[in-house]
Amino acid sequence: MAAFDTSRPTYAASSKGFGAFAMSLFAAFTAWNDARQTRIALSQLSDHELDDIGLTRGDINSL
Repeated sequence: MAAFDTSRPTYAASSKGFGAFAMSLFAAFTAWNDARQTRIALSQLSDHELDDIGLTRGDINSL
């Protein structure tokens, strides 16, 4: 079983302008990629393993 790092730093956009837009775009991409990696990891589990953590195969896409 692989371990996943879930402690990424958050990048808050504290200033206005293009820098804030770029940071919010980067944060959105990071969140999308984290969810994508989670779905990939969960889809590789067996139905029994998913049941152990309280999920079904149909729940994976809603994450």
